[in-house]
Amino acid sequence: MKKLLALTGATLIAMPALADINVGVIASLTGPAAALGAETKKAVALFPATVGKEKVNYIVLDDGTDPTNAVKNARKLISEDKVDVILGPNLISTAMAIADVANGEKTPMVSVAPLDVSGDKRQFIFRSEPSADLMVNRVVADMLENGAKTVGFIGFSDSWGELLLKALTKAGEGKLKIVATERYGRADPSVQAQVLKVMAAKPDVVFVGASGTPAAMPQITLRERGYKGRIYQSHGVTSKEFLRVGGKFVEGALIPVGPVLVAEQLPDSHPTKKAGVAFVKELEAKNGPDSRSTFAGASWDAWLLARHGIEAALAKKHKPGTPEFRAALRDGIEQTSKLVGSNGVYTMGAADHAGYDPAAIVLIKVENNRWTLVK
Repeated sequence: MKKLLALTGATLIAMPALADINVGVIASLTGPAAALGAETKKAVALFPATVGKEKVNYIVLDDGTDPTNAVKNARKLISEDKVDVILGPNLISTAMAIADVANGEKTPMVSVAPLDVSGDKRQFIFRSEPSADLMVNRVVADMLENGAKTVGFIGFSDSWGELLLKALTKAGEGKLKIVATERYGRADPSVQAQVLKVMAAKPDVVFVGASGTPAAMPQITLRERGYKGRIYQSHGVTSKEFLRVGGKFVEGALIPVGPVLVAEQLPDSHPTKKAGVAFVKELEAKNGPDSRSTFAGASWDAWLLARHGIEAALAKKHKPGTPEFRAALRDGIEQTSKLVGSNGVYTMGAADHAGYDPAAIVLIKVENNRWTLVK
C-alpha cells in the first residue's frame, strides 16, 4: 500500500510536458559561403536535446548562400514547422532578407551574421556576432599603433564588403587615409587587376574586406606580386578552410576576432576563457583537432541566447508553438544580462539587440598555419 501511495504521489507531483520546442536553423551549407555554414552545423550538433523537461527539435535548412532561398526557408520554418525561434543565417545579405519575415510573423531570430537593424525592424531580431564597427575599430587601432598612415582596401562587391568599407572609413577618419578601394565578387576566379591597382597606390597596409575562403585570394595575390606590408583580414575568415586555401601566403595575416578561436591562449582574467575552453574541448572532441572557429562559437552563443529566451517562456508556463510562447521568448532574450558565451559577453536591451561587450575582442595573427593571440 505504501509503495502504491508513493507512486501515486510521484504521479501527482510530476509536471506534464508542455510540447516540443522547435528551433529552426538557416545556414549556408552550399554555395560560396559553405565554409561558414559548415561551422554552424558543427555547433548545432552540440545543442542539447532538452531544455528543462521539454524536448527540443532542430530543423536545419540550407539557403545555398542565396537570399531568395533564405526567405523560402524562413517561411517554411514558420508556417510548416511551427518553429519558436530561428538561428542564423551566416551572411548579412541572407539575414537582411529574412529579418522582415521574422518580424512580420513575430518569430524571434538570433542572427549569426552581424546584421544591423534599428527601430521597429529590431523588434524580433537579435544577433550573437559583434558588429563590423567594433571589429574594424580594433584593426584600425593596431594599424595606427604600428605607424600606418595609408591603407588600401580590397573587398567583396556586396553588402558585407560595403559594411566593412564604411567601418574602415569611419574608424580611420582624420587618422588614416584610404588610398585605394577595389572590389571583387565572391565567386570571381582572379583579383589580379584589383591587386595591381592597390599596389600602385603604395599603401602602408592593406585591409581585405571579405569572408570565408574567397578572402584568401587577395592576400595570396598580394604576396605573389611582392607586397611586403601588413595585411589585415576581417573576422569573417576564421575557419580552418581559410588556412588550408591560403597556405603560406596567409602567414602573418592580422585578424580581429571573438576570443573562442584562441581560448586557451587568453589570460585567466578574460571573462570568456572558461566558457570558451569548455566549448572548444567539446567541439574538437567531436570534430577533431583545430576544428574550432569563431562561426561555430557565434552559432553556439546564438543558441545560448535562444535558450535564455526559451527558459523565460517556459517559466511563464506558455506552451511552445504558440504566439504567447514566442513573445515571451523574445522578451527573455531582450532581458539577457551579462550572459557569458564561448565567444563574447552579452547584455541585451530594448535599444540594443546585439549587446556584445567590445572588451572581449582580441587581435590574432596566422603563425605556422595556426591562430596565435597577439593582444
